[in-house]
Order: sequence, then structure tokens, then C-alpha cells
Amino acid sequence: GSNMQRQAVPLMFTSSPLVGTGMERKVAFDSGAVVFAKRGGVVEEVDSKRIIVRVNPEEINLADPTDIGIDIYELKKFERTNQNTCINQRPLVVKGQEVKKGDLLADGQSTERGELALGKDVLVAFMPWRGYNFEDAIVISERLVKEDVYTSIHIEELEVEARETKIGNEEITRQIPGVPERALSHLDEFGIVKLGTYVKPGDILVGKVTPKGEAQLTPEEKLLQAIFGEKSRDVKDSSLRCPPGVEGVVVDVKVFVRKTGERRNYLAEHVERMEREELERELEKKKKLIVEGRNRVIKSLVLGRKLDKEVTVKKKVYKQGSVIDEQTFEALLNYIITKPENFFEDEELCQKINDIRERTRFQVDMLSKIYEERMESIGKKSELPPGVNTLVKVYIAQKRKIKVGDKMAGRHGNKGVISVVLPVEDMPFLEDGTPVDIVLNPLGVPSRMNVGQILETHLGWASKELGKRLKELLEDEADKQEILEFLKQIYAVGDIKGENQKYIAEFLNSLDEESFKEVVSLYAEKGIPMATPAFEGASEEHIKELLRMAGLPEDGKTVLYDGRTGEPFDMRVTVGYMHMLKLIHMVDDKIHARSTGPYSLVTQQPLGGRAQFGGQRLGEMEVWALEAHGAAHTLQEMLTVKSDDIEGRTRVYESIVKGKYIYQPGIPESFRVLVRELKALCLDVRCENGANMPCDQVEIEEEQS
Repeated sequence: GSNMQRQAVPLMFTSSPLVGTGMERKVAFDSGAVVFAKRGGVVEEVDSKRIIVRVNPEEINLADPTDIGIDIYELKKFERTNQNTCINQRPLVVKGQEVKKGDLLADGQSTERGELALGKDVLVAFMPWRGYNFEDAIVISERLVKEDVYTSIHIEELEVEARETKIGNEEITRQIPGVPERALSHLDEFGIVKLGTYVKPGDILVGKVTPKGEAQLTPEEKLLQAIFGEKSRDVKDSSLRCPPGVEGVVVDVKVFVRKTGERRNYLAEHVERMEREELERELEKKKKLIVEGRNRVIKSLVLGRKLDKEVTVKKKVYKQGSVIDEQTFEALLNYIITKPENFFEDEELCQKINDIRERTRFQVDMLSKIYEERMESIGKKSELPPGVNTLVKVYIAQKRKIKVGDKMAGRHGNKGVISVVLPVEDMPFLEDGTPVDIVLNPLGVPSRMNVGQILETHLGWASKELGKRLKELLEDEADKQEILEFLKQIYAVGDIKGENQKYIAEFLNSLDEESFKEVVSLYAEKGIPMATPAFEGASEEHIKELLRMAGLPEDGKTVLYDGRTGEPFDMRVTVGYMHMLKLIHMVDDKIHARSTGPYSLVTQQPLGGRAQFGGQRLGEMEVWALEAHGAAHTLQEMLTVKSDDIEGRTRVYESIVKGKYIYQPGIPESFRVLVRELKALCLDVRCENGANMPCDQVEIEEEQS
């Protein structure tokens, strides 16, 4: 199963497995996908992009002048991975929450509450369904599509370069010859697609023109050139267009420009200005945080103290001995920081305030220097390869729902391709009316001997039903002790040393009333989580015991009803919850059709592969199949006009356009290549004069030339 777990796609909504191995938390923490607190403190500010924690005073390193007592955790938002999937971190803390060192602050992709969550727990039934799950195919319910259970976000990166050529430079521009204005409506003034645009295949993403070679001017063009004194721009459209199969929203555009001293580059100036503004905003935010941190520390030192001296600030007199309250502190703050000696006689306090002031000034100066250096580096350094003046990268995000042709798998090597998406009302349903989500073929189990999937299904069902029992207890307003006893009873199964019961009791007793309710409600909603480690997992007896406790049949089978007729099926069926993953092999990335496309330079045969918009290879064995059936004309067509007979394919195209049937296959280019290769080996291949063979045409043409 590990091989397929690494191919799992991060889903939009994650869910950790009901039946785990006990390693899920460790794997998630070690993966670096989740964010946890480096030091304890209080959450000062939290939004989708960053978490700011005010560190506990005792954990601040006073020896380090750069330690500002604030930890900033920047979260990754919708970043692209090398596999075009999406990295997204979500904060789990709220403002004002206290956190300890090592506490979880944010979830990453494919994690839920700090646990690995590669797929979803869905209700599966092992039974054939009208032949649709033949040979490992999978039947799924429309609910999985409708409720975005297996929906994932994919980010496609497309790039275009404007290069220097011998006949002039390529240019990123909005002025593209022969393209109507409506096809450019989604581009900005520089010819680059605007953020948030919904693009479809064939849409222009970046307008680019390439200079054409010197062409012979017509008399009219000569006249125009003579009148206007400059050569009319002779360029061709080489814009970046949205490739087939890619459709979505433009979420990011990155522009890299090489500065050339020739003339003013408005695009370079625009990019530079945007980068500078972003850096300035960032600097101001960090300065504000440092100053707020300083004010807070000073406030904790002086709030509630009495003034040792009488002072007048802005014509208002503050008498000696008056207590510093919130209002007074706000009014006197800047004066206390500048000269605390004017307010207090306590030398130690004044020294502390002076130290804090100097420390803050040092930190602000250092921060400003760092940002100044970054400002200076903008526009100076160019990481573009030689010959490239501008590089534009466009990122398109797609939301992909699960569909026919997508590959799914469990955690036991039980993989398959979706063959049909059924309406919920057609799916087989349980006695209480719950329709199943997935129907798997029972023949996929015995010959492969991966019985783990059946045991997982039983345990998953028990876990879910026990969760429902817990929900009933909550609805009956059972007290904490009763709930604790119920959970201890569940975790006592297979717990020889009593460690599980002890752990669950300690964990739940350590929670306050609110947290306890939250944890128990989660268990009730989702199911009771279980861990069965590899090689020391739950035995058959333990699984039966849990099924008994949940009020389910011991063999994990139940009567299912046909969704189409409402009649019960003849045999009882194995039903339960299994953790199923959606894999990276998706039909959207594989579907491909070629019309007239690119040909190989030497052999003139169509290129291969989806990326090159290539054709399907008719290999040796396919030729045998056509020969065996005596399909001579089909075979000739495949080897000539549909492949590398240049003149023949042009003639066929013309005949299709004109609507007349002309079919004259010529000589395949690969034959000419062969003749030339033989000539390179000093074998002069000729044909007998007057012999009626195709290769004589080759020789006649050559001799004439």
C-alpha cells in the first residue's frame, strides 16, 4: 500500500483514517507539512497567511539582541508542487489562545489535526454490480462528486520567454497581428493575463510577437515606408496559449525582466514598483509588531505604579503619587520610554526601560538594513539565461472533482479505476436506508490474499457505529464519568496491559469541560479512532468483540437492498468503512486526441506522446494483426498517408476538402531515409530501368536533380 500512498493527491477537505496504524501523527509531524510552536506563548494575531505568537517572557533569549519576543509563522497558501498538486496550510489556533512548545498551530496538505490524512473513510460494499466492477473497476456514488469528498486542487505552471533573435528581439505585448480585440479582453496593458481570469484551452495567456525574416516588400509597402520613414513592423504571433485539457483560474503571474539600457521598459518598471511596495508593507508590519511588543513589556512594568514626580504633559498636570492607569499610560507612553528618570526614582526600573528602548531601536535598525539590502537587489540581479530578455510564468488552478477514469486505491494495494458514477438512489442501501458510497468487486480479494482490507472494513464499521452510540449518550446528556466508562470499555478490547484505558482516561481527565465536549463530539460525529499497528494489529476475536459492542453482526455482513428495485439481494454482503485514496493518475492528464499535428524532422512520421500532441504508434504486432485479417488497404493507409508519405497525405487532405475521392499513396519518407543510409554505407541502391517499382521514382528524381 505504501507505493500507492505516495501517489495520493492532497484533497480539498482532509479526514484522518478511522482505522490507523498509530504512526499517522508521527509521519505528519516529521513530514514538515504541519506547523508547530517553537516556543510557548499567546497567539497575538492569526489569519490565513500567518500566525503571530507573543512568546512567554521566560522563554525570550535576552542574550540575543535580535530576539524580539515574537514568533512569526508564515503559512504556505496554494503553492504548486512538482506534481502540479497544491500545498495549503490552514491555521488551527485562535487569537488569544495559549500555546506550549511543540503544540500544533496549523495543518498542512493531507493532514487533519496533525495526523496524516491521505484519503477519506467511505462506506464500501463488496459485491458485483451489473458487471461495472469487473476486473478491479470501481462503482462510486454521485454523493462523492456532489459533496466534494474527493475534490482536489491542481496548479499548472506555464511559461513563455521573449528571446533575442538575429533579426530582432521578441516582445511581450498586447498588439498581436490578426487577433481580434475580444480575444485580448482578459489581458492587461502589457499583454499578460490578469489575475482571477477564468481561462479555457486556446485562450491567450501572454501576448508575444516574433520578428519575421526579411521579406521582399511590395510596391505599396515601399511607398508607405517612403512616406512614413520607418519600416512597418513585420512580426508573427507566437503568444502563449492555454494548452488542451487545462481550464481554470489564473492564480499567480510571475514576471522576470532583464534590464537593458536601450530604451525604457515599462513592464520592468511596473514589476519593480510592485515588488518594492510589497517589501515596504512587510517592513512596516514587522516594525509595528516590534514596537507593540516593546509597549506591552513596558506596560507590564509600570501599570499600577505611582508616579514619583509631578509632570506636565501637553498642558495637563499629573500629580506625584497618582496611580498609572490605562488612560494615563497611553498619554505618557512616549515620554516614559524616552526619559523614564523624569517619572520614577527607582533606578532598576529606569534601567530596564532604557535597556528595552535600546534593544528595540537596535532591532528596528537591523530590520531596516535587511530590507534596504533587499530593496537594492530588486532590479539589479537577473537570473535569466543568456539570450532571454523576459520570462513570464502563469499559474492556473483547477478544481478537479472525481470522475470516470480516475484511479483510486485503498491501503492494501487494492487499486482500481472508476467505471461509473451512479446516482445516490441507484446505489445499494442498508436496512436503515443509508446508501453505500463505493461498490468493490469481491473477486479482487481471494486470489491476491490482501485480506487486510476486509478486516479494515469490519473495524471501520464498528468504529462508526460506536461513534453513533456515543452520540446517543451525548443526546441523553450523560455525565462525564458515564462517557469515560463507555470509552474505556471500547479501548479495553485487546488491551492486555491496560495502557490504552489508562492513556484515554488521563487524556480526557486532563481536559477542561469545553475541550472534553469538543473531543467527544468529534468522536461521536466521525467515529471512534483506532490504531492497529503492523504485525501486532487487532485479532479476529477483538474485531468480533467490537462488532458485538456496536450491535452489528459478528461476521460483518448485512442485508443490502437494490437501489433500483428496492428488493433485498439474495446473499448478505460485507459492508463497512474503508479509507480510500484518490491517486495522481487522473483521466484529465491522460485523455488525448490528435488531428493534424507535428511531424518528426527526419522521418516525417507523427511525433509520439501527449505533450507533443503526438499520434498513436502502430507497432510491429499491430501490423501482424492487420496482415492476419488481410486488411491490405487499411495497412497501406497506415504506413503511407497516415504516417510519412508527405505528398500522399497532402493529396488526401485536398480530396477531403474538395469532397472528391482521390487516393494515391506515394513513397514513404522512411524509405528515402533507408536509401540514403545505405548510400552512406557505400551501397548504391538503384532500380532497373523500366522496372515498374516505386523506388525508380526516387532514382529518377535524384538523377534529374
